[in-house]
Amino acid sequence: MLAWSSSASGYRPFVSTDAAVADPKEIEIELGYFTLERTKDENTFIIPRAVVNYGLFKNWEAVAEFAIQRAPDAEMDVIDPAISLKGVLKEGVLQDKDGLGLAVEASALLPSTEKGEGRFGFEGIAILSDKLGPFTFHLNGGLGIERSTGDLVGIWGVIGELPVSKGFRLVGEVNGEKPRREDQRDSALLGIIWQPWSEKNVWFDAGIRRGFTSAAPDWQFTLGITFSFTASSAATSPAPAGELFRGTRASFGMR
Repeated sequence: MLAWSSSASGYRPFVSTDAAVADPKEIEIELGYFTLERTKDENTFIIPRAVVNYGLFKNWEAVAEFAIQRAPDAEMDVIDPAISLKGVLKEGVLQDKDGLGLAVEASALLPSTEKGEGRFGFEGIAILSDKLGPFTFHLNGGLGIERSTGDLVGIWGVIGELPVSKGFRLVGEVNGEKPRREDQRDSALLGIIWQPWSEKNVWFDAGIRRGFTSAAPDWQFTLGITFSFTASSAATSPAPAGELFRGTRASFGMR
């Protein structure tokens, strides 16, 4: 089996992320309820991959994440656990402001139960989001320390989003990692993001990822959902659960 850990705190269905955070006291849950990785005729299932974002105060959020992996030999592991702090340093298009947006994210990579991944690691990235014509794009770049070897790793990614109808976007990503003493891990994704109800903070996503290098999985297929609500609404509102997902913010991205 080829193990390939994703970077911390991606924005579904991407590995990279955008220059936006949850609003204060807002809880955002990103749930990848099915992911299949195919490498050299072997299948690895990741069910689920969960990310929880909590808005601490204006332009800053805390993030916790993990995933459950079922390897081809049926062994189960907790993979990619991490806690992160993300902040918007300059508001931009994702905050309905003019110009580019700039954010930073620092992540503590926690030990995994997967063989060889029992150490701590770290990632720090800068994120730039802007618009070019009808496209919204997000550039990521940073450095990290790998759990498996303790080596320095370079991290980069580019996301593009194209609205094609109300609530429906075509999306793509090219991203990679280069550990100091290991092979380059590059891949690309094509997918969709769909918000079926404009008044609710619920998004569905699907994507197909293709690895370009031998250190990345050959293929990956993923399905997920993202939803958000305010902590105060969850604690005090007697309304049905669906009412918790009423829209509370406007942006080009989900976050």
